[in-house]
Amino acid sequence: MNIPIKAGSDSVWQRLHQEVVGMMESEAMLASYLYQTVLNHDSLEASLSFLLAAKLATPYLLAMSLRDVIAQAFAADPGIGEAIRRDLSAVLERDPAAQGLAQPFLHYKGFHALESYRVAHWLWNNNRKPMAFFLQNRISEVFAVDIHPAARMGKGILIDHGTSVVIGETAVVGDDVSMLHEVTLGGTGKESGDRHPKVGHGVLIGAGAKVLGNVKIGDCSKIASGSVVLHEVPPHATVAGVPAKIVGRPSAEEPALQMDQQLDKDFGM
Repeated sequence: MNIPIKAGSDSVWQRLHQEVVGMMESEAMLASYLYQTVLNHDSLEASLSFLLAAKLATPYLLAMSLRDVIAQAFAADPGIGEAIRRDLSAVLERDPAAQGLAQPFLHYKGFHALESYRVAHWLWNNNRKPMAFFLQNRISEVFAVDIHPAARMGKGILIDHGTSVVIGETAVVGDDVSMLHEVTLGGTGKESGDRHPKVGHGVLIGAGAKVLGNVKIGDCSKIASGSVVLHEVPPHATVAGVPAKIVGRPSAEEPALQMDQQLDKDFGM
């Protein structure tokens, strides 16, 4: 079946569109769903705004109204569109379970939560805090990911699986970071002000790791699964344990891109 791509497409959108056509041809029962979410739209942003609004809508804020809010954010800040494309590409490049772009775009809640956060962050920065908090709450309820709308997240982020990820208000996450489920970037108590971690680019944070307090996580470092990080981590270091200590150096130049969570290589074993 030859379904033309509407004007204004880009390489990511074109590939996604083509993959969805193939999905529809192989599973006719999904045809209506795939038309509504992807094939009926003329851009990645239009498709994603429809998809996220349908997932996040409530009886109090219907999908059509919520879609208008999401579309407004996308139109006002072209940087969100760039981030969406880099985030989606990051899933394909780093997650071996991702068989193309359509699968994570349609079904991966880590990706959905991250792009929904980007809308909430735009609302926060434009002094629409009640709506930003509403979205944060809905993202947590629907996707089990809790990212404060004031947190600052870079581009090319992978939140793999997503369940129980928590990122606090003053957290900063650099570009090309990968984190798995149950990661917390949190505070250490009731302190106010700048109280959450600052994560550099290319960092890999393993499942269940907790990074607490206003601590700096150096570029291209690696935090082992289940670790509790309470102090600064130097660039290109591997830390593990409770509390976490330096145990070696990542074997990869940018651990987030390789997703290798084994420690034996870092120990030189």
